Amino acid sequence: MSVSVPNRNLQVRTRNFIEFRKNLTAKLILLAILSIGTVSIAYAQQNRGLGIGIMVGEPTGLSLKNWSRSTSAYAAGIAWSFTEKTSLHVHLDYVRHKPLFRGEFRDRIPFYYGLGARMKMRDEKDSKVGVRIPLGITMLPDNVPIDIFFEIVPVLDILPDTDFGFNSALGIRYYF
Repeated sequence: MSVSVPNRNLQVRTRNFIEFRKNLTAKLILLAILSIGTVSIAYAQQNRGLGIGIMVGEPTGLSLKNWSRSTSAYAAGIAWSFTEKTSLHVHLDYVRHKPLFRGEFRDRIPFYYGLGARMKMRDEKDSKVGVRIPLGITMLPDNVPIDIFFEIVPVLDILPDTDFGFNSALGIRYYF
C-alpha cells in the first residue's frame, strides 16, 4: 500500500504539470497574438482616430487631430498666445497630407497644407477672428501611435481689423 500512494502522488503531479504547461502555452500564444495586434493597431492609429498632445510656439497649448481619411484630417488647438497681450487662442483647420519623399519614408513623413479659422480672445473689446493657412511636416514613426509635427501658419485676421501675421509650432500627439 505504501508503494501505490507515491505513484498516485506522482501521477497527480504529472497531470498538474501537464495542465500548467498547457495553460502557460495557451497564455503565451494569446499574449503573442495580442502583442501583434497592438503593434498593428498602433501603426494604423497614426493616420486615423483621435490624437491629443501639446504644441509649443505661437501659440502654446493643447493640440488635437482627428483623421477623417488616410490623407485628410481636422486639426484643432486650444492654447495661449504670448504675442503683445496674453490671450486665449482657439483654431480649427482642415488639412490634407501629401508624400514628401519617395521610397521607404513615403508615408512616414508627409507634408500637409490646409485652411482654417482662428479666434484670439483677450477681452471683449480686443478679440480677433482670422483665417489660417497651415503648412507643415508630420513625422509618423513606425509602430508607435504618435505623430510629431512642425508647422508655419500664415494668418489673416479679418475682425475687428484686417491684419496679417504668422503662427508656428512644434508638437507631438498620441493617438487613441
